[in-house]
Amino acid sequence: MSDRDERLGTVAPEGEGELEVDELEQIRRYEDFTTIDWIQDSILERNQRLRAARFESNSRRGPNGEITMALAWAWVQKAANATQTWFIVSLAGVCIGMNAALISIVTEWLSDIKMGYCSDGWWLNQQFCCWEIDSDEDGCESWHLWSTVFLARWLIYVIFAAVFSSVAANLVKTFAKYAAGSGISEIKCILAGFIMRGYLGMWTLAIKSLTLPLVIASGLSVGKEGPSVHVACCIGNVIARLFGRFSRSQGKMREMVTAASAAGVAVAFGSPIGGVLFSIEEMSHTFSIKTMWRSFFCALVATVTLSAMNPFRTGKLVLFQVTYDRDWHFFEIIFFIIIGIFGASGLYGAFVIKFNLQVAAFRRKYLAQHGIMEAVTLATLTAMAGYFNRFLRIDMTESLAILFRECDSVGEYDNLCQTSAQWRMVNSLLLATIFRIGAVIVSYGCKVPAGIFVPSMAIGATFGRMIGIIVKAMYRAYPESGIFSVCQPDVPCITPGTYAFLGAAAALAGVMRITVSVVVIMFELTGALNYILPTMIVLLATKAVGDFLGINGIAEEMIRFNGYPFLEKEDHAFHIPVSKVMRTDLQTIHASGMRVRDVEQKLRETDVKGFPVVSSDSQRFLLGYVGRAELRYVLDKAWRSRSISVDTPCLFSAVGEGELADVSIVASQSEAMPGLVDDESTEILRSTASRDVMRLSPWVNQTPLTVSPHLPLEIAMQLFKRMGPRVILVEQYGTLVGLITVKDVLRFTTTLHSQTPSWEERGGLDSLLEEAWTWTGDTLHRVLTWFRNLFRR
Repeated sequence: MSDRDERLGTVAPEGEGELEVDELEQIRRYEDFTTIDWIQDSILERNQRLRAARFESNSRRGPNGEITMALAWAWVQKAANATQTWFIVSLAGVCIGMNAALISIVTEWLSDIKMGYCSDGWWLNQQFCCWEIDSDEDGCESWHLWSTVFLARWLIYVIFAAVFSSVAANLVKTFAKYAAGSGISEIKCILAGFIMRGYLGMWTLAIKSLTLPLVIASGLSVGKEGPSVHVACCIGNVIARLFGRFSRSQGKMREMVTAASAAGVAVAFGSPIGGVLFSIEEMSHTFSIKTMWRSFFCALVATVTLSAMNPFRTGKLVLFQVTYDRDWHFFEIIFFIIIGIFGASGLYGAFVIKFNLQVAAFRRKYLAQHGIMEAVTLATLTAMAGYFNRFLRIDMTESLAILFRECDSVGEYDNLCQTSAQWRMVNSLLLATIFRIGAVIVSYGCKVPAGIFVPSMAIGATFGRMIGIIVKAMYRAYPESGIFSVCQPDVPCITPGTYAFLGAAAALAGVMRITVSVVVIMFELTGALNYILPTMIVLLATKAVGDFLGINGIAEEMIRFNGYPFLEKEDHAFHIPVSKVMRTDLQTIHASGMRVRDVEQKLRETDVKGFPVVSSDSQRFLLGYVGRAELRYVLDKAWRSRSISVDTPCLFSAVGEGELADVSIVASQSEAMPGLVDDESTEILRSTASRDVMRLSPWVNQTPLTVSPHLPLEIAMQLFKRMGPRVILVEQYGTLVGLITVKDVLRFTTTLHSQTPSWEERGGLDSLLEEAWTWTGDTLHRVLTWFRNLFRR
């Protein structure tokens, strides 16, 4: 630990000194789109603990052993600090559960209002309006369609979709642009240390919570589960910012956002354990046992709150929660593997990720300023085409609930389980699968809240149900076949609903490239322990195909597409040293010989976040590293006190202090102010700024993280991922030769990716869209020109 760190860890004995120390810890105000130095942040947390321990040790009992006010206050503070974290986590969990319940209720009502209305109360959706109806075949006198004419119903359905999407897109564009998209990719980067101011703010929370039901009800092929994680993280961030211990510590904020992300998945799928595993497997860059317990507790509180509110009045946490009573047979493993390979996982994930990134490239180039028009157009076209398919017309969560059903459940949806209509159902499910894949490719990423979890599950469920119906038809056609010998004559042998369930799990794992958390989520959705093995078999096939194709999840690909500074969890082997990647054109600061004028010029002419401190330009002996924020803070404070001039010498190392004859001014001033010698950081603020010398050595990190230029790049990447420094200095025999940052590593890896075919190369969907865009523009221009000439005549 450096001398500077020890000085910052001391405590001023008087109140004014303590205020100065608190102010010192705020000088690193990270700018937007920069990265957090987790090492420095951990040092600040350590300093806070040291001050708390010093305060408690100074609080003694009275002369007769009685409890003094100081000691009682120290105990109160210690108890408050111990319980504050759990209180914040609990409060965040309650708010996340309530928000999820309200979003579900509003979404169901908006989705049903496109079809008709309830005469018993306009605020009732179709389920609550027809609560006493036992099955779908029974009529519901209280629920009225908007019209008895099919064309009129279709037109009203399309108008509602266009209006909902238009309102949502306008709100996002006007008030909170960060509310667009899923948010998973950005939150992964934030948890890794990337600063995006406002992304987890109050405006984003309000607008995303308000527009999410509108987007889902519009019929766009996007889901609310991914955005629900973003909303949950916003809630956790907003609540934690209200408390000083969290707002001053980036490490504690990371723990809170991680716990909130687990709660977001928990309420989205009704799976608290799955939410915790998802935060470990997908969201968190580094994970500790302490964070896991807080994530578990937050997910538990959020799930209990959602269950208490009971938004569907069925006792289910989510609409597509089901229970299976039947078992599976070993001969079905063949069909399970088919679902995992061909149906919705490996090939589906690779296909959707590849072409969605091409659409994103086209969107960035041509539609960046037309987000509202794009959202309205996509919603209108989806509604116009999807209305004619029974599985595309309704909300995706409702569709999942229907497809997951066993065929002996109460009520059926449009003869889904009827043998006479099985091939009609196969055709309908196949069309729904193909259409939904195309709709997801073009819709995910548009300028509205848009997730991909449930759309992928819906695609996998339609494909899986189709495979299940085909297998059931095979059994009915050839019941005496040897493959079906284990089936009993009077007991249903094939359950198509379980095929839909496994297809949904495979699709989710295929597009997100997660496995363990999906198994747990699906188990908690069904409660069927006997279906864990089939789920694991399907996901094994999913992972095998994905690894063979060499694709990442869509969240990682979107991070790379947007150019965020994020290192993947997977290890790489580049077989090159750090010297091939490091930056050698450095902006340095000399330990002595510089004046305030020179330091100000450095800050004015450069935009780097810190400066290595070297002995001189010729020798470049490394003495430490000083941050730009520290320099700016100290200089501004000195200028305000009017105790320096542009010619004041600056010392960045104690080595050169003897070269100045009047360096004793620092000691003399500190002696004139008793009580401040113990807190040298406060002394520096008051006495370092004099017209004779400006002593800045306590602000220099004298033990920066350094490596040899011969160190393999893979080891440096591990240091960035596990320790989280903003910069690593490269020295050889004590001499500074370069430095390396996360962006330098990413710049190198990007050059490697550019040597292979990518989503940006022409010949794919992006070029086809570009040609269609050009043709549409030319055609519209010719039509307008023809009309203009016609009216001129």
